[in-house]
Amino acid sequence: MNILVCVKQVPDTTEIKIDPVTNTLIRKGVPSIVNPFDGYAVEAAARIKDRHPDTKIVVLSMGPDQAKAALRDCLAIAADKAYLVSDRAFGGSDTLATSYIISETIKKVEALEGKFDLIFCGKQAIDGDTAQVGPEIAEHLDLPQVTYGLEAQVNGSQVQVKKEVEDGFEILAAQMPCLVTFTKPAWEPRYSTIKRRLAANHADIPTLTAADLPSIDLTRAGLKGSPTKVKGTFVPQKKTGGQMIQGDTSADSAKKLFAALNGAGVI
Repeated sequence: MNILVCVKQVPDTTEIKIDPVTNTLIRKGVPSIVNPFDGYAVEAAARIKDRHPDTKIVVLSMGPDQAKAALRDCLAIAADKAYLVSDRAFGGSDTLATSYIISETIKKVEALEGKFDLIFCGKQAIDGDTAQVGPEIAEHLDLPQVTYGLEAQVNGSQVQVKKEVEDGFEILAAQMPCLVTFTKPAWEPRYSTIKRRLAANHADIPTLTAADLPSIDLTRAGLKGSPTKVKGTFVPQKKTGGQMIQGDTSADSAKKLFAALNGAGVI
């Protein structure tokens, strides 16, 4: 069985600050990490491999050369092979262009590694939060898809996915090949071992460019292929002030809160 996991290197959002003048992210000095939801997708693939040892896990990322660090993290955890797709022609791609480039790259990687039975993605990247790339890849490749996966198990020619829904979860089955996006499950991803980490540090990670994707239409990549246009950005202003309501009992506090809101004309 072959599983492809699409991953993205993102800035650690717990360390991000906003430039008050330009209203843009300050990336200098901010560490980069594997997108957490993609990490859950890698772990989901690893759990399938635990049950089916003949499974091969391939990871793929689109980005600059530094994104190989994220791929090495995945190799250190569970992946067997890794590929990076990178080209100046891809710069400025929005989600539609990105998903198209990745879908064309998947076709190339399948020619090298064999057809993929499953394609796993994180539900969204924490630096964009659009949740669009995974489903768009499925559309480009004409594959069935299941979103918001928590767990996945292979049963014959089908994958059974525990899917998060508003009031709990449901179990869905899809015929392979298919694509699944993953959200945060009840468990945490496994840690890498020293042996795998050392091997990952020395692993060869091929970089694929536009020249390696003979069927790609560059008018659908980069800024030219990106219909999304950002007209402006701003940082919401933090509201200050407020009043602390205190009483001897909860009932007393509720009466004081009601009086304050009534006096302000709120209720």
